[in-house]
Amino acid sequence: MGNTAVVVGGGIGGLAAAIGLSRIGWAVTVVERASILEDAGAGISLAANGLRALDELGVGEAVRDASRGQYSGGTRTPQGGWLARMDGSALEKAVGTPIMGIPRSTLHRLLRDSLPAESILIGSEAVSVEQVGPGTVRVSCGDTVLNADLVVAADGIGSTARGRLFPAHPGPVYSGSTVLRAITEHPVDLHTDFELTWGRGAEFGHIAFPDGRAEWHAVLSLPAGTRFADPLAELRRRFHSWHDPIPALLDATRPASVLHHDVNELRTPLPSYAVGRIALLGDAAHAMTPHLGQGACQALEDAVTLAAALATGPTVEAALARYDTERRPRSQAVARAARQAGRMGQQLSHPLAVALRNTAMRLTPSRAAVRMILRHHDWTPPQVS
Repeated sequence: MGNTAVVVGGGIGGLAAAIGLSRIGWAVTVVERASILEDAGAGISLAANGLRALDELGVGEAVRDASRGQYSGGTRTPQGGWLARMDGSALEKAVGTPIMGIPRSTLHRLLRDSLPAESILIGSEAVSVEQVGPGTVRVSCGDTVLNADLVVAADGIGSTARGRLFPAHPGPVYSGSTVLRAITEHPVDLHTDFELTWGRGAEFGHIAFPDGRAEWHAVLSLPAGTRFADPLAELRRRFHSWHDPIPALLDATRPASVLHHDVNELRTPLPSYAVGRIALLGDAAHAMTPHLGQGACQALEDAVTLAAALATGPTVEAALARYDTERRPRSQAVARAARQAGRMGQQLSHPLAVALRNTAMRLTPSRAAVRMILRHHDWTPPQVS
């Protein structure tokens, strides 16, 4: 088996894959098209499965130290009534950890710090990925050409590699939701670690960080491409009557900090996550809606599973076949569940349907809610030697 790899994409999944491959003795080069690593994004929640993957990669402790556990909070109505309470202690008892909240920029930095600086090529866009021989894959980045025994395409939902490998696949589609998010400029007086509030066709949530600041997000059911001249002013208009601390979170935000992205997904599942010596990973393989908070966690699972398969497989092709067999069913099932969660949560708009959903949530015992969460969170990683 070979021992050189190129990872296309320097996001969470790509960096995690590079760490995993390095831990099994591979020489890895990460190709990132951004010329400046700005770590775009606001905050992220990491569930037990993602944290266990990070433990296997050797960075779990550092990530936990920089995170805040989500012990309190839950789901509310715009008027402030509780639909479901979060029992972080019960979840910790069941899987060994609460969900942890961390800024994306911090997670990116911790992952990068686990790799040699010279292994990350920034400002290098992979314009083509092709298998040029029985044991060689070539990545062309303008004037730079990299030959390797393996290529990991972690180049996101708009993956160029995926389009070349599966030209007949319809690619990503709009989910019906658009999201605006930011991190507050200064600490905010919060009484919970995590909250979601569901209105009709709208959601507002926050994640508290160790330094007292918070990430907030607003998800709206709007036509694709909808944009606002003043996003923060628009959100204040839409959410001014919603319960505290929603107005306070918006007031603590600089207008320039607000990010706005349409939520796209791979609604048509891929037939495989590997072709020859090219593996797809993370959003390139299974981009999903954010309604379960599992996108990054599934990418981290991918990274660990790929490294473990390559550590023991007799050939690269055999290892990638094992990776595909282990990862595709689970990640695609999680993607389906995330889509359904959105339909029953933020995207629900009919008054009667919202009332029935809210009643069902209030009547659901906390134990049953924990069991539903464990379906996705309780994952045991393979060992990465």
